Amino acid sequence: MPTHSALADVHMAVAGAGRVPFLAHLYYDSADPYTVQVQFFDRGTALARWHFDREMLAEGLHRRIGEGDVVFRPQRTADGDEVLMELRDHTVPGPRTAAVAADTATVAEFLEQTYALVPAGAEVLDLDGPLQDLLTR
Repeated sequence: MPTHSALADVHMAVAGAGRVPFLAHLYYDSADPYTVQVQFFDRGTALARWHFDREMLAEGLHRRIGEGDVVFRPQRTADGDEVLMELRDHTVPGPRTAAVAADTATVAEFLEQTYALVPAGAEVLDLDGPLQDLLTR
């Protein structure tokens, strides 16, 4: 199945440190057409991997969308237009939220390539194969 990936410079606002830059690897696999994976790296060390709804990420370029663990929203800064990803981690005591910003044009270009692989509305998940595997165990 066709895939597409891209690297993006992102940053997180950290109290007392300003905007801390790091790297994001965006990945799309047409075998899982609704999902965009993003893995964050700092100096070659993997920090976290998130799975996002592709349509939700696309909407987040233009308007606030989401609730709960993931929220996307556009924001304008002195450096240009960005999409802000608010990510909430509930796996540790006391929920933590990270606000990660990426350049809107970079994310839009990545998404454009994913829609070239699988257009909006043409997504199909093959559940028969995995379901058959599960039933035969």
